Amino acid sequence: MIIHVVRKGESLYSISRLYGVSANKISTDNELSNPEQLVVGQSLVIIGGERKHTVAPGQSIYSIAKLYGLNVNDILTANPQISSPGRISVGQVINIPAGPGKLGTIEVNGYTFPNINMEVLRKTLPHLTYLSIFSHEVNPDGTLRPINDAPLVQAARAARVAPLMVITNLEAGGGFSSDVARSILRNNEVQNRLLDNVIQNLRNKNYSGLDIDFEYVYPEDRENYNNFLRKAVARLKPLGYTVTTALAPKTSADQKGLLYEAHDYPVHGALATHVILMTYEWGYTYGPPMAVAPINEVRKVLNYAVTAIPRGKILMGIPNYGYDWTLPFVEGSAAKTISNTAAVDLARREGAVIRYDEESQAPFFNYYDDNRKQHVVWFEDARSINAKYRLADQYNLGGVSYWTIGRYFPQAWLVQEALFNTRKVL
Repeated sequence: MIIHVVRKGESLYSISRLYGVSANKISTDNELSNPEQLVVGQSLVIIGGERKHTVAPGQSIYSIAKLYGLNVNDILTANPQISSPGRISVGQVINIPAGPGKLGTIEVNGYTFPNINMEVLRKTLPHLTYLSIFSHEVNPDGTLRPINDAPLVQAARAARVAPLMVITNLEAGGGFSSDVARSILRNNEVQNRLLDNVIQNLRNKNYSGLDIDFEYVYPEDRENYNNFLRKAVARLKPLGYTVTTALAPKTSADQKGLLYEAHDYPVHGALATHVILMTYEWGYTYGPPMAVAPINEVRKVLNYAVTAIPRGKILMGIPNYGYDWTLPFVEGSAAKTISNTAAVDLARREGAVIRYDEESQAPFFNYYDDNRKQHVVWFEDARSINAKYRLADQYNLGGVSYWTIGRYFPQAWLVQEALFNTRKVL
């Protein structure tokens, strides 16, 4: 895999000649909506290509490998004609492979809503280990509001993807409710009713496990939440079901705030099969413009998480979306959500140049709308996804989790399949 960043004056044809890969393959792999009009700064994933390097004075196999982000064995494997690695000549042309060998096997969860386009789901399932169907909302009395999940469960199992039933403390038509969580977590009878209903759904709908996503839980309910998790695991594990929890992105055990305090990393890490870290939403709808999941901030969360949760249980969250902010930012104003592919299309229409922020490892661009108001768009591309996968590998995590898979993003899966084998558990 090579990630090429489009430069001024380049065309798909010229890029194809550079790597020896047909323009049609590049366009098809990346599912380009307008292959005749590339955007300066746009990233393209090149699969199967290779480059040629002419050895310059003072260069060695080691320094050349480092230049391309490879190791010496990658270079030597692509150049069997080099019999003596310590003796390469100035002017010698060597092959630079498309990328290093795979980093290993990874588990990948994808959240989806029941109304996902089934063709998008079909194309995405080969790249997933788990499909978390969002969500069965819990009523204060422990009953569940039903959803149309049967077609998704069936499709997941047909693709050897484990379907997970998600329960949330969302209010009907509203957001996460601390009071709904309180009603459940402070009443053993309600908890027992809830778990009875969960088990009935797991059995009747052929789910593989449960994903608990309780957010904005009152701090005083922290131990109540821990005890509910203990009870859930005790009842579900003997029946063969997995239990996953979704946790806020904490950077310390005593982090303050309603989103964080009741999420006890060590307890969830000890009990749950997997823990999904919601490492996104630094840039969010009502906040100031910035990357949705800046890698420097994600790293801070992982630095704490791996001290409290077994690394193999951690699934690092990855956002599959961006935001479009109107400038100057005004407190209380709302950014518009935009898909990663739509962001590139918008940059093309507006004649914008896509730039890349090295600190956050995320792309962005500016443009002016028809009312001459300036905008900034932060989103994800192949480079930022590559950085996130390599971060997960660096921390030796169990895998990653996408919020959500509803908008198809081909570059994410191209990068994933180039770097990892995707684990299947069915």
